[in-house]
Amino acid sequence: MKKVFINGADGKMGKAIARLIETQPELGLEVAVKRESGQAVLGDFDVVIDFSSPQGAQEAFSMARKHRRPFLTGTTSLPETFLFQMQEEEKIPVFYAPNVSLSVYFFTELVRQAAQMYAGYGLKLHEIHHVHKKDAPSGTAKKLADAMVLPYPEVTYERTGEVVGTHIASFVSAFDEITLSHEAKNRDLFADSAIHIALWLMKRESGFYTMSDYAKFKLKEKRK
Repeated sequence: MKKVFINGADGKMGKAIARLIETQPELGLEVAVKRESGQAVLGDFDVVIDFSSPQGAQEAFSMARKHRRPFLTGTTSLPETFLFQMQEEEKIPVFYAPNVSLSVYFFTELVRQAAQMYAGYGLKLHEIHHVHKKDAPSGTAKKLADAMVLPYPEVTYERTGEVVGTHIASFVSAFDEITLSHEAKNRDLFADSAIHIALWLMKRESGFYTMSDYAKFKLKEKRK
């Protein structure tokens, strides 16, 4: 059994990841370390999954490097200096994505293609998240805005209830409007994807990886 270090175990994503690992023994994983905010790390581990805070992510990354273990983070609002540090990593495999869902990655690619096909149309992007979410617009919304070539200040957003995450991209002309939307029904969408990315990451060589790398692997796997 491979041992997983969950950084941010007291958060909603950390709890969802731990639950899915514990209820799916066929994955060959077990939660060995659950690090909540401010806790010391005790125990051995084979991979780090981080969904915490910018500071917590940097601390977990340092521990992963110290122990020469793969590091995966989906924490958003990371400092540019830390992003650059991960991109330049050569000692361990590192994976970063502001949204670890493969379906959201494919949705972003659909939006990118639509923006090219409906060139000249007006652009609108709206996102909805739960009231606890601190960053606005979300990291996913920024990725979608990049795909649409839409300035971040033009992204609209709501923070309401316990909404997991909804993103709506629209292309508007004087004659019609095309809308593409993605709604996450629960956090298991992200937790399950993070677990499978961690399994994949443990087999990779040292270096920096993104959703693009994982998506290429999954598409190639499906063609076999």
